[in-house]
Amino acid sequence: MVGRATPALPIGGWSKVMLVTAALMGVLAFAWPLFLRPGALLGADTLAPLILAALLPLVLGVVVVQLSQHELDVKGLALLGILTAMGAVTRPLGAGTAGFETVFFLVIIGGRVFGPGFGFVLGNTTLFASALIVGGVGPWLPHQMLATGFTGLVAGLLPRLGGRAEIALLAGYGAITGFVFGTLMDFSFWPFAVGIGGQGFDPAVGPADNLRRFLAYELVTGMGWNAGRAITNVALVTILGAPVIRVLRRAARRARFE
Repeated sequence: MVGRATPALPIGGWSKVMLVTAALMGVLAFAWPLFLRPGALLGADTLAPLILAALLPLVLGVVVVQLSQHELDVKGLALLGILTAMGAVTRPLGAGTAGFETVFFLVIIGGRVFGPGFGFVLGNTTLFASALIVGGVGPWLPHQMLATGFTGLVAGLLPRLGGRAEIALLAGYGAITGFVFGTLMDFSFWPFAVGIGGQGFDPAVGPADNLRRFLAYELVTGMGWNAGRAITNVALVTILGAPVIRVLRRAARRARFE
């Protein structure tokens, strides 16, 4: 039975400040197109390098703060590297075909076992490493990193449960994550990829009208892909969740983190 347990690597005050900063950055990175006006110079190709330039030091900053505050030691850093490599290698197994993605499973489980700070870093490093492996580097990468990072972060904040209740909670969270991730990623390129029309972005109208246009676009084009991602998450968590959680919690106990 999977026991009721607290995160193996709880976060302190400075780490929380860094994660709140990352959350604010994520809101700005995804929501700013709603406030574009005609003649705006920023586009997907010009915005992405700015987000990535801010995101990488932020992720590194979370790791440095956790190391300096003794929230993460060398053993925890090694586990982060191992899980990042495993997630990056397994991503091509899904590769987003018909919406099926395998990359979120370890991020969710890692965040659950080791805590929100670890989950946030794991999500970012996994997507960055996997993008280098599959050649998926592009203007979408920083948005993917942020969305996956927050997938791991929230997994570490879910209520503490044990046994089958924990697996049911994580499976439900995986289903929600599949839809939320897809919606966020669609929104990140929607203003630049869809022409002005009934479902297209129009900088001449207000945020509320553009949000309505996007929801109409998403219902028509994105729900099938999002459903495939959600089904993959639920299946992997249901089948592999309990044994993988046991292995990681056993590794955490033997590592005796500070």
